[in-house]
Amino acid sequence: MQERNWKDFFKQVGLIVGIVSIVFTVTVAGFVVANLQDMGRLVRVVQLVKSDYLEKSSGNQLIEGATRGIVDSLGDPYSVYMDAEENAQLMEQIEGKFGGVGIIISLKDPDKLVVLRPIKNTPAAKAGLEPGDVITKIDDQDATTIPQDKAVALMRGDPGTKVNLTIYRDSTKQTLSVPLTREAIAVPTVDGEALPGNSDIAYIDISQFSTNTANELASVLKTMDISKYKGIVLDLRYNHGGELDAAVGVASRFVQSGPVVYIVDNEGRTLTKSAEDNFLGKPFVVLVNEESASASEIVAGAIKDRGTGTLVGVKTFGKGIVQTIFPLDTGTSLKLTTAKYLTPNKIDIHKKGIEPDVKVELKKGEEATIAPTDRKYDSQLTQAVQILREKIK
Repeated sequence: MQERNWKDFFKQVGLIVGIVSIVFTVTVAGFVVANLQDMGRLVRVVQLVKSDYLEKSSGNQLIEGATRGIVDSLGDPYSVYMDAEENAQLMEQIEGKFGGVGIIISLKDPDKLVVLRPIKNTPAAKAGLEPGDVITKIDDQDATTIPQDKAVALMRGDPGTKVNLTIYRDSTKQTLSVPLTREAIAVPTVDGEALPGNSDIAYIDISQFSTNTANELASVLKTMDISKYKGIVLDLRYNHGGELDAAVGVASRFVQSGPVVYIVDNEGRTLTKSAEDNFLGKPFVVLVNEESASASEIVAGAIKDRGTGTLVGVKTFGKGIVQTIFPLDTGTSLKLTTAKYLTPNKIDIHKKGIEPDVKVELKKGEEATIAPTDRKYDSQLTQAVQILREKIK
């Protein structure tokens, strides 16, 4: 009996080493020695679960739970352990292609699934979903009790499969059931056209920063023949960010050669990301709001510090940290906050945001006119056009 107990004990120790090695692959030995007492507690918990827990539990299940718990214990909402399914969904989002219904969710209230806007020509747009709709159920799952990323994962799936959304529409005080069939969603991140009613002003909206956004912008500028316009309105409102190098590529169109952003790691080492020589050299105004975050703040911060354009709107979200994705085994990954970024003037905007040069709030009940189709501009866009007219007259 005693020999068997020792064998069981060493099996549990081996399991714990497996758990720890996933995250601490380089420093396992030092970590274990420095935290021997805590490791003993972890071994004891695993022993008790394996020997006394009512239900059966696999070693893989415990490793998954322990790994996720290690990351969750950091208290950082941006550092996440992702299983194979979650990791695949993140890669799809970064690449801008996935199976789903075509909804962008607002960051403003993390406890609600509020539709920021449906993507053009997607199932959500065709079904008539509107900005401000609150998703309360996804099929039979109560969407008010799960994190946003989990809810987004539930709405995604293979093209051709079906999902039913229950939404509450405050404007009509109605609860609606909306059946949708998922499609392959290729999200265009850049939209450019002449501003309705102002044919000499180019309007460019960037909705997020995927790996292809800088190339998309180059293509849009060429298609528009940007040289024929006197000025540009760059709309970064509701842009939640994305890929760092894409932001630098976009910023290169709006600032001259030189620093765009400084990346500072946990040892104080600084990496400088600089603009390429692609500056458009035209007067422009940038629209920002409280949901302009992360990569969009890199672009806005560079423009403000370098003084090449005017920021109009309200203070940005304030996400000034950088995540690195570390691939693990079996298709899993760790998204970990590894650095902070500073604007060209070495300003840390994390949890502070960027103040616009000209503050303009939307009026109560007023919706932002993203990619307008007529001259009914919102207050922020109206002010942006007025400022730009002063620059180009």
